[in-house]
Amino acid sequence: MSVKNLTSKSFDEFVKGGKSVIDFYADWCNPCKILSPIVEELSGKLKDMKFGKVDVDKEDKLAQRFQIMSVPSLLFFKSGEQVDRVVGVLSKEELIKRIKKI
Repeated sequence: MSVKNLTSKSFDEFVKGGKSVIDFYADWCNPCKILSPIVEELSGKLKDMKFGKVDVDKEDKLAQRFQIMSVPSLLFFKSGEQVDRVVGVLSKEELIKRIKKI
């Protein structure tokens, strides 16, 4: 599975079923460029988890809805409900630990 680009139109449908990790990012953000390959790698390994990403510059309404003040921000969802949030870069190991808690 790969990381799906999400928009305001596709977001709610994407997170409503199962477990998902959403990466709120910006193209100009250097820490986002560090985190992105980690998210991509895990999307191919963790089959029971969906991975999505939201460009905060293109989807400002979603960023406002979830009060994204800094990027990267990872939001964790279970059955459509946000259950965790992390701001900043995580190591692959730390991200896996967070995902296992969902």
